[in-house]
Amino acid sequence: MIMQVIDVGDLPEEEMTEGSKATIRWLIDEKLGAKNFAMRYIVIKKGGYTPLHTHDWEHEMFVIKGEGYLTDGKNKIKIKPGNAIFVKPNELHQIINEDSDSLEILCLIPL
Repeated sequence: MIMQVIDVGDLPEEEMTEGSKATIRWLIDEKLGAKNFAMRYIVIKKGGYTPLHTHDWEHEMFVIKGEGYLTDGKNKIKIKPGNAIFVKPNELHQIINEDSDSLEILCLIPL
C-alpha cells in the first residue's frame, strides 16, 4: 500500500511519562515508514499539563479541542481551537489545561 489512513481511535492511548493527566497517541512515526516527522495526538484532561521542558528540535502543534495555556514557566499565552503553535529549538515550553474538560492537540516533531 502506498498511502495509509490511521484512525486515532485505533491506536493505544499512553500516559505521558512526565506531566499530569496527559496522554499521547503516536499517529505517524518510523513504524509506519515515516522518515522525517512524527505526528502525535495529545490529550490533556482538566487540571493536567505536559512537563515544562526544552529540547534541541523545533516542533509544531495545532489545537483541535478545548482551551488552555502555553507557558515558558513565567508567561502564559491562551490557546484555543484553530491555534497553530511553533516552538523553536531549545525554547522552554509547557501546555496547561486549567479549565477545559479535554484539551486536544496535534503535535509534530522531527524524527
